[in-house]
Amino acid sequence: AAERDPLRVGGEGREGLREGFVAEGGWAIREFDGASPISRCWIVWDKKKGGTLRLGAWPCTLKPGTKAYEAYGEKDISERHRHRYEFNNSFRAPLEKAGMVISGTSPDGELMEIVEIKDHPFMVGSQFHPEFKGRPHKPHPLFAAFMKAAVGRN
Repeated sequence: AAERDPLRVGGEGREGLREGFVAEGGWAIREFDGASPISRCWIVWDKKKGGTLRLGAWPCTLKPGTKAYEAYGEKDISERHRHRYEFNNSFRAPLEKAGMVISGTSPDGELMEIVEIKDHPFMVGSQFHPEFKGRPHKPHPLFAAFMKAAVGRN
């Protein structure tokens, strides 16, 4: 028997970030189709770490050669969180194959912290809240890098 793709519900295969992960053409994820068994996220549930929230400062390891690493200028950082969802690692390999780079993770590599699109001028997203650490005269490194990228395009 052929190996079953854990992200596949039915229909013909698709490539790319958008086409492969929306409820079209046989693909379905719970965020678009409540009946689907597949979810891009999972809910945090650990009473020892704040019940259903991931709260406070958490360490993050950055991947050298990425926009995130360039913005911070160091490999190990700490960022503040306040959320109840985490990235579903079942999507990791297909998204990386389609061009997404996981540029920051928890030190054990299990939790996605920062993602970016390799060939985009500055498509960087974070699981944490960078606004929690920025100040009026000291912007967060990701905000400063975003502004630098924006100004460089004009």
